[in-house]
Amino acid sequence: MPEVKSDIEIARAARKKPIQEIGEKLGIPPEHLLPYGHDKAKVSAEFVAAQQGNGNGRLILVTAINPTPAGEGKTTTTVGLGDGLNRIGKKTVVCIREASLGPCFGSKGGAAGGGYAQVVPMEDINLHFTGDFHAITAAHNLLAALIDNHIYWGNEQAIDIRRIAWRRVMDMNDRALRQIVGSLGGVANGYPRETGFDITVASEVMAILCLAMDIKDLEKRLGNIIIGYRRDKSPVYARDIKADGAMAVLLRDAMQPNLVQTLENNPAFVHGGPFANIAHGCNSVVATATALKLADYVVTEAGFGADLGAEKFFDIKCRKAGLKPDAAVVVATVRAVKMNGGVKKEDLGRENVEALKKGCANLGRHVQNVKKFGVPVLVAINHFTSDTEAEIQAIKDYVRTLGSEAVLCKHWAEGSAGIEELAHKVVDLANAGHSQFSPLYPDDMPLFQKIETIAKDIYHASEVIADKLVREQLRTWEDQGYGHLPICMAKTQYSFSTDPNLRGAPSGHTVPIREVRLAAGAGFIVVITGEIMTMPGLPKAPSSEKIRLNEEGLIEGLF
Repeated sequence: MPEVKSDIEIARAARKKPIQEIGEKLGIPPEHLLPYGHDKAKVSAEFVAAQQGNGNGRLILVTAINPTPAGEGKTTTTVGLGDGLNRIGKKTVVCIREASLGPCFGSKGGAAGGGYAQVVPMEDINLHFTGDFHAITAAHNLLAALIDNHIYWGNEQAIDIRRIAWRRVMDMNDRALRQIVGSLGGVANGYPRETGFDITVASEVMAILCLAMDIKDLEKRLGNIIIGYRRDKSPVYARDIKADGAMAVLLRDAMQPNLVQTLENNPAFVHGGPFANIAHGCNSVVATATALKLADYVVTEAGFGADLGAEKFFDIKCRKAGLKPDAAVVVATVRAVKMNGGVKKEDLGRENVEALKKGCANLGRHVQNVKKFGVPVLVAINHFTSDTEAEIQAIKDYVRTLGSEAVLCKHWAEGSAGIEELAHKVVDLANAGHSQFSPLYPDDMPLFQKIETIAKDIYHASEVIADKLVREQLRTWEDQGYGHLPICMAKTQYSFSTDPNLRGAPSGHTVPIREVRLAAGAGFIVVITGEIMTMPGLPKAPSSEKIRLNEEGLIEGLF
């Protein structure tokens, strides 16, 4: 059996083209590419603005079943499908999120695809890339510093230091920073208070950058951030302490989408990166909207399973940006479906059709949920060598009962050649005009009812429980004019429920709300459920233990 190369070995052997040639495929002149080395560049804001009069291509969402330790390959399938569409002669752009350093050095690994379906330069994309995350971190923490400075120099806005809502962020998993006390050390250091850190991908600044239409919209949204409240509970905004302008300056370059290429030299926008379990889980609106003006087909993804990523893509991103998806692809693997059927990780290599059929309930729930938004669905079976014909056929037969079709895809091993069939079927589905996209709930539905709608219609929960303070807070925000905002659920990605160990397709469970946060600048309400954390921790044996530079100065162990 031939040796299987690692993702990083495959990426390092890639025959990349100069980024100007990739831009040329999309009609982007060299003067509108701001290069970061030879293989990545930002697309100028001027060029982006000049495309607004163009018509839109077809928008394809790639989503997945609930993630398992067995792996699903959603980004790999997104990149592979983009390559597959280009292979059959369709001008296509891939739009994915940037990688957070936290998971890279934690346990999840990189976010640039895998095998022969990757975006490159893989090491750069998974590490510092073009500095967008650092800019977001800096802008977020500038606001935090300005808040404490405003209070120190007399507190003209009368901010109640017990009601400061703005925490700090860093792009790393660090549980020790979840709850801290700041400003210790005496009068010269300010007023001591409790605070804490979230991970950068959970920052409202990240969400704002990913939802803003242009730099002016970005600055307006930054000004709308609620940093805290006065003693009379009236909100204090970032613009009240004159923070919005300086924050926008820090984000000027980060706002411009990043252009890279796939292993097959096809264009890809990699821009923005909110997590889907604690944020809205989609790449930037600017990148997606620009790609739609430049290509016939745009393939994008939404984080984690469809219960989180796809729901937020439809109810937040599409609602806010006026996007109308033409088709969706739900990614599954035989291994992950069997795991949802109760098979242990060490036993996944053995054929077990009965367990697979049981685990198909998870896949079926996701397919039916996507259809609730009026978007037609295909299923991509991301192939592993251990899959048997009987198992593959069982998934195909099951999906057929849902009124959809499952297609075996071998892009990880074969690149675009292994996903041609899916590419043809996606084109047929997207062009058939079957999409009748509509969000799950209307803008004017009461906030708690929106939460219940998601919990019952998407998670199949029987009830949502929240204490009196949470319900009163939601009613207060409605009274203040925020009742029209959509909901961003913070929930475990591993289950439809809030219990990460409850696999399959559980029904009748309870969704407990621990906390609600108003992201007035981003334009949604964050609802924190169960034990989900907005600052993850590292596992017992983090991936960082295996990441190093070898004697040749090359990175080893990165995915």
